[in-house]
Amino acid sequence: MACAVASSFAGKAVVATQPRRTAGRRAVAAAPRAALEAQRCATPFDGYKFEPIRESQISRAMTRRYFKAMDEHAEVDVVIVGAGSAGLACAYELSKYPDVKVAIIEQGVAPGGGAWLGGQLFSAMCIRKPAHTLLDELQVPYEDDGEFVVVRHAALMTSTLLSKVLKAPNITMFNATAAEDLIVKQDEKRGKYVAGCVTNWTLVSLNHDTQMCMDPNVIEAKVMVSSCGHDGPMGAAGVKRLARLGMIDRAPGMGALDMNTAEDAIVDQTREIVPGMVVCGMEVAEVAGSPRMGPTFGAMFISGQKAAHVALNTLRRQQQEQASDKEQQKELVSA
Repeated sequence: MACAVASSFAGKAVVATQPRRTAGRRAVAAAPRAALEAQRCATPFDGYKFEPIRESQISRAMTRRYFKAMDEHAEVDVVIVGAGSAGLACAYELSKYPDVKVAIIEQGVAPGGGAWLGGQLFSAMCIRKPAHTLLDELQVPYEDDGEFVVVRHAALMTSTLLSKVLKAPNITMFNATAAEDLIVKQDEKRGKYVAGCVTNWTLVSLNHDTQMCMDPNVIEAKVMVSSCGHDGPMGAAGVKRLARLGMIDRAPGMGALDMNTAEDAIVDQTREIVPGMVVCGMEVAEVAGSPRMGPTFGAMFISGQKAAHVALNTLRRQQQEQASDKEQQKELVSA
């Protein structure tokens, strides 16, 4: 209608078209404002494009690497069962020995056990001295409270320790994997000894009673470090199995809480409990009957580090025994 009026009456055309010129000026004025607003809201990721991919490529990339890792770790020097605070500390200490091949079996999806929180769902982690030297080594900041130090969030320590372990070229972790049993062998010199662990997917292990037979897999190891924690659905699995097999007298379970006694006892009793199997962390309390320690983590870390050196000593002893056996065989042949 405005266009028709403009074509018939030139004088009115100015009136008819004036709003359009005003709107145009407003649009021109709004354009810089829109540009400024867009610039203000811009991010470095605007227009971000991923490389093109086929879904099957992702599947192959994961499965190829996982089964390669399983193949390469069917035999290891040390298998650590349980990736809680003690198990991770053990693995970290073994990462300093790159010639030692290590596999970690963790039944949960998320490694770390109970060390993601400090106690009763509180964030801070308390570590009694002198275990704080491990924090210095890992460069984890803390507050000094005199006899102990406090990490502001337990996850800071756990994630730092975990990242160190996973970066180590001699260590591989299989999580969401349960240790269902022990491999036990026997010879004249050592008697019965642990020679690795029996593994399965955790979801399979939890559903044996609801499904038909689902057989396991194995990892052979010269030494097994059992750090399964205190009693629970899968806790203390290593020492409980030893007791059922008659390889130890019993696993009485941990005593009531006494921090001062507990932490010293856990580190002191970290040892090779039967040939080929080392225990550390709260699983020590389960077999020793020593007190529980509650929300203080120094003994967990130091017990794990000690277990690494106990395992190294066991490996050296085995090497010496093998060398001695070879010498004896040579002497017999030469005789």
